[in-house]
Amino acid sequence: MVREYIGTGPMAEIEALEAAAEREARRLQRQREREELERDRRLDETFSTYSAGVDELLRSALEAAGYHQHKRGEWRRARGQEDS
Repeated sequence: MVREYIGTGPMAEIEALEAAAEREARRLQRQREREELERDRRLDETFSTYSAGVDELLRSALEAAGYHQHKRGEWRRARGQEDS
């Protein structure tokens, strides 16, 4: 923070009002950025929950169809199972 003495009189009042307006604009910008970050965090959380649900549904469907996940990688049909 730096303070600058600008004196008294009408020009000093104008400068003071301008400085106050700039501070308020910066405060509002920081507030908007915080709100945007919070909105993004909630959206990420919602998407993560949805994605986990889809993954679990897919896993259940594949396992019910006789597939298994090979070494945590690709899904493979269990041996001895024929295609229907």
